[in-house]
Amino acid sequence: MRPQTLAIRLLPPFVGWCAIGATALPAGSPLRAAPVAVFLLAGPGAAALRVCGPALTRHRAIGPVESFDHGFERDSDRLEQLVLVALLSVSAAAISATALMAAHAFSGQRVLVLLTLLTMLAACCPQLRSSRTSTARASSPPQKGAPL
Repeated sequence: MRPQTLAIRLLPPFVGWCAIGATALPAGSPLRAAPVAVFLLAGPGAAALRVCGPALTRHRAIGPVESFDHGFERDSDRLEQLVLVALLSVSAAAISATALMAAHAFSGQRVLVLLTLLTMLAACCPQLRSSRTSTARASSPPQKGAPL
């Protein structure tokens, strides 16, 4: 494994540990809120998407036939990944907080520690393999009366 690949792989857990360290700063400080917000919005989702990303590339977006935007497929896939990162991160935070509430052990720092540990686990997991053939999916639903 190349050092650059390892650094990218371990970036989400590193941001998580920085967020945990930032909780030692005074409450209400922007230096405390910024790393925590960045980690909660992107950390766990980025690690999870890295694991399942190659399997998701099997279904790539295709643009309209008369497209003037030649980068539609690339931009559409990047936007999809960005939205997935945010939604997976928020979902992981909600599930972790709910689990800690059910165990009567909820605190903000415990949620951060649990999410950081889960992010480290995802960073250590190997990537899922993609299939050999890639298929394209339509960028919009089929029109009424159009053949399937």
